Amino acid sequence: MLNKLLIVWNNLRLRRRQKKGVKPEKVLLLFSHCLQNSECPQKIIINLSNCKRCGKCIVRDLIGLSERYRVKIAVASGGQMALEKIKIFEPEVIIAIACQKELDLGIKGSWPRVVAAIPHKQPKGPCKDCVVAFQEVEDAIRKIVKSQS
Repeated sequence: MLNKLLIVWNNLRLRRRQKKGVKPEKVLLLFSHCLQNSECPQKIIINLSNCKRCGKCIVRDLIGLSERYRVKIAVASGGQMALEKIKIFEPEVIIAIACQKELDLGIKGSWPRVVAAIPHKQPKGPCKDCVVAFQEVEDAIRKIVKSQS
């Protein structure tokens, strides 16, 4: 019951932020390392700029979104690392891409920050070659980021 109430409250706060808009530098696009191709030799957990942008996974596209909309971006290997990234970047709003369990924990752990939670799909099982709908991520950024016109 408490989990559902927290998610409902978070979503209400998210809708309010979407109406007002948030400056890009106050938005963090945070995603799980399992979106990276499992056969990739690049260690993006250590440094996201290690991504060679080969296109074998969606990481290249997520980096491109962060550049286009000028939002901060980070990758995490789990909940504890995600919370550390949140402390470092100090965002107002987090667009989080992870499995449902991690998203639930992340909403609780990052309170009072607002989280736009986007669950990824696990076609090859947990924590391996996960996928997310690119358009869903871009739509979330567009709805949240304050228009600069």
